[in-house]
Amino acid sequence: MKYFCTVISVADINAARKFYEDLFGLEVFQDYGKNVAFTCGLALQQDFEWLVGLSKDNILTKSNNIEICFEEQDFDGFLDKLKKYPNIEYLGDLIEHSWGQRVIRFYDLDGHIIEVGEDMKMVVNRFLISGMTMEEVSVKMDVSMADLTRLLNN
Repeated sequence: MKYFCTVISVADINAARKFYEDLFGLEVFQDYGKNVAFTCGLALQQDFEWLVGLSKDNILTKSNNIEICFEEQDFDGFLDKLKKYPNIEYLGDLIEHSWGQRVIRFYDLDGHIIEVGEDMKMVVNRFLISGMTMEEVSVKMDVSMADLTRLLNN
């Protein structure tokens, strides 16, 4: 068996598709009209209640029990791009975790939590450019030297 994809409920397939293509650069793998699958393994489904055989009342928005995560190499550029969406509802401010990764969380058009984090390789490089040694980065990020080296070589 292999994992295939995650399907999320959307109210307007065309608006949701545009949102994910424009903001995140996702590429469509298959388009079945009310179901669109992206190459990354995320799929959008309009009329989700029909697909799963539930009543429309049982399809929740803002259930806050799942998060769709992305990592971005040009994190500052993404933040600038995000500003072009004035109706985005944020879940707090930009944060920097103790391991140094900067992240922002917000809701998509249908109330699903989105997290966009700085690419971890970029975090390590940012620390190294600032003058930290690999050993200091290892301690700061609570990651072994072997894992850091593997990350930088991928």
